[in-house]
Amino acid sequence: MRLASNLRRRPFHVLACLALGATTTLVATSPARAGADTRAANALAHLPAPNWRHYVQGTSHREVSPVRVASTAGDVTDPKGLVGAGTTTLHREAPKPKPAWPSGTAATASSFHAPNGGNDGTPTSYGPGNAVDGDPKTFWNDENPDTYPAWLQITSPTPVKLPGITVLSNSDGVPMDFTVATWNGSDWVTQATVTGNTDVQRAVTFPQEVTTGQVRITVTKDQPSSRGDFTRINEIYPGVVTDPAQSSVTLDFGKVVVGYPKIRFGGASADHPGVRLAFSETLQYLTDRSDFTRSDFSGGPGTDQYAPPETSTTWTDTKGCQSGTKVCADGLHGFRYLKISLDALDSDAPAARPYGTVKIEDVALESTALPGAAGTYKGWFESSDRALNQYWYNASYTNELVTDTFRPTDVEPRNADSPSLDGKLVLHDGAKRDRDPYVGDVAVSGRTDYLTHAVPEAARNVLADLADHQRADGWIPPASIGNYTLPLFDYPLWWVTSSSDYVLYTGDTAYAAKYYPNLIKTLDSWYPSVTDSHGLLSKGLNGTGGYGDYAFLPRTGEVTYYNALYVQALNDAAGLARALGHGADADRWQQRAQTVAKAINTYLWDAKTGAYLDSGTGEVRHGQDGNGIAIVAGVASPDQAGSALAHLAKATAQPYGNAFMDNDTLVSDGSKRVYAFTSYPEIQARFLSGQADSAIEEIKRLYGWMTNHDPGITDWEGIGENGSLYEGAYTSMAHGWSTGVVPALSNDLLGAVPTGPGFSTWAVRPNPGSVTWARGELPTPHGALRVTWTQGHGAVLTLAVTAPAGTSGDIAVPTGGKRVTVRVDGKVAWDGGAALAYQATSDGGHITLHGVRAGSHTVQVTAR
Repeated sequence: MRLASNLRRRPFHVLACLALGATTTLVATSPARAGADTRAANALAHLPAPNWRHYVQGTSHREVSPVRVASTAGDVTDPKGLVGAGTTTLHREAPKPKPAWPSGTAATASSFHAPNGGNDGTPTSYGPGNAVDGDPKTFWNDENPDTYPAWLQITSPTPVKLPGITVLSNSDGVPMDFTVATWNGSDWVTQATVTGNTDVQRAVTFPQEVTTGQVRITVTKDQPSSRGDFTRINEIYPGVVTDPAQSSVTLDFGKVVVGYPKIRFGGASADHPGVRLAFSETLQYLTDRSDFTRSDFSGGPGTDQYAPPETSTTWTDTKGCQSGTKVCADGLHGFRYLKISLDALDSDAPAARPYGTVKIEDVALESTALPGAAGTYKGWFESSDRALNQYWYNASYTNELVTDTFRPTDVEPRNADSPSLDGKLVLHDGAKRDRDPYVGDVAVSGRTDYLTHAVPEAARNVLADLADHQRADGWIPPASIGNYTLPLFDYPLWWVTSSSDYVLYTGDTAYAAKYYPNLIKTLDSWYPSVTDSHGLLSKGLNGTGGYGDYAFLPRTGEVTYYNALYVQALNDAAGLARALGHGADADRWQQRAQTVAKAINTYLWDAKTGAYLDSGTGEVRHGQDGNGIAIVAGVASPDQAGSALAHLAKATAQPYGNAFMDNDTLVSDGSKRVYAFTSYPEIQARFLSGQADSAIEEIKRLYGWMTNHDPGITDWEGIGENGSLYEGAYTSMAHGWSTGVVPALSNDLLGAVPTGPGFSTWAVRPNPGSVTWARGELPTPHGALRVTWTQGHGAVLTLAVTAPAGTSGDIAVPTGGKRVTVRVDGKVAWDGGAALAYQATSDGGHITLHGVRAGSHTVQVTAR
């Protein structure tokens, strides 16, 4: 997702030569020049005092406290003690014995999931008999998720008097809407209809007592869960069971946080009461079960357990078990809401029981996020548009949550732990999951880091580790998951572009030199092995039919997204090659990039629609990812860019962003699913194509939606139909790959980018649109690069740039479609038709000043 203007696509060495070869001519101050200097100074002085710290979301505190009590249930005394001074007490009486069905009672069902055999009564079966076996640990699980109605029928050998029944369900399969009917000897008679149920144990009272030998429960809707909408009923009790209500307190931390929960207990009763913790990023998916825990992958309980002692103690929730293999916890969590319940798993008895008394004096979180107080920022952004400002700092906070040390206990549990990463600072993909550094995520979150807190070792550690695990054929793994074997087709290209970014922003050419052989193997060995006779990458060649991509999409053949990204990677690699003195490699890669770009335009441009095809194979559709990157990578001509962007605006716009496909032929929700990850290059493309206002409008729909919906502030992994969580409770609500609004605003709207390693050369090209003014600092190894611009006040644009010593760059200012005069520090550099200084050039929409040296400069653009 690199930058695309002609200015930004120039190789490192060309920009360096232009900058270093320029000279600055000094002239005596004339009255006209003095007047221009005064007008420029007045325009900049008109701006309000800097207020960017107002938008900062992070904190330097390592301990974070909840901000309010969201709800309570059962016997809870002084719940507000957990957000202030005081002691909160949870109490629950021991339940009475449950009624039982007569011996010989059986059950049948419309279907049941039977991976381990079926109705055999064992704890590993999912047959209907589990609902009447008297064992609450077993359950009936219907076979087909999201398929209704699903029914369970109980048959007793003798008639039973029933005032009602009680349904005990699994917290990950609660029946929401269901009916209860009894058999009167000739017909089924509906005794109760339940809607909107969320209770794990639900007593259903009949209008009057019924004597019957058969009962049928018909489910028409289940509560959404992290495992799909299955029905999971553990027991049907023959009677109305009124157990003492579970005692719980739900705490709200105000925004998504990440780390280790810590609870200070004031003691507990002697009967070993247990405490269960459930976590969720949203209220929608807050139940007795967490919206996600790492133990979910192994069929765990979905909660963290602890049994406090009778004496006062402080417990930190870390991965492990308190009593042998009982009373276990997962440790680190990303969440906004924490539900603390007096409860225990049956399997944890006698070490923990679901009743007794527990006193809690304090709840906090040992945060593992990168500290993010205003004083930790090395770069910042501010503009006249408050909403844009807030989105920039929200995204920065999101990135803080995923910047953390790689620890075996906290990462993706599916064989992602790696001794070569343990103990190192990395950029994970999400706060709650997968908590594994994926290079596609680093492609965005790395830029966000470089522009905010500038701790580049977090990106370097990931990039270097993945290169160190490169396969012999040149393929680079996307992450450590699966012992570095997850087969993704596109992610080695993201490794190339992310490595380029890392060197551009940090100047670490030693990294580039060390891993240059890996770059060659990726581009000259592996990708040529999956290139077809058209000169295009084609998924399916060389055994890649089963490879995935960033969204594990079932795409095959010549895909625009893969090939446009290939063009960008080849150009980025050429820049690295030139910086390291490998001119022949640079020339070869640039030539290949031009060849691939030509093939994309020949075989994948859909002239009828005016946009690039998603794939040359299968149904006709057009992807946001391929079209956006084709423009950013310079594959598209200006006319093609305008046409493609117009099509995306018309065919993919949703109230919550732009969908990643224009129809549903690839996946069932393609025209409704929004990824900030693929929206970022489209937003870039709009800025770089002169459509700043449409870029801003898309930002506001996408980031405005995420900001204004629970959990607020943080940026979501993906958005589904009607603005929902696209993968339900499993969706990560704080995801680094969704933070592209930071580089979009700093690099594209403010307009400052590195063009040589470590900002040795840079470019400033504002894209203001309707924004009145903007300013910011970009951290560089040489010091801050400061940019401020404002529109109006007698000028088309007034721009101030302060560049650190040892750097130089090019400045491109918009003309607003007018014939303009451009002054630099009061001296005319462009007189409306000819260059007078800085080798100024015009492309019709911008005047570019070349070779601007370090120091402070003011550029004023006025209409003639």
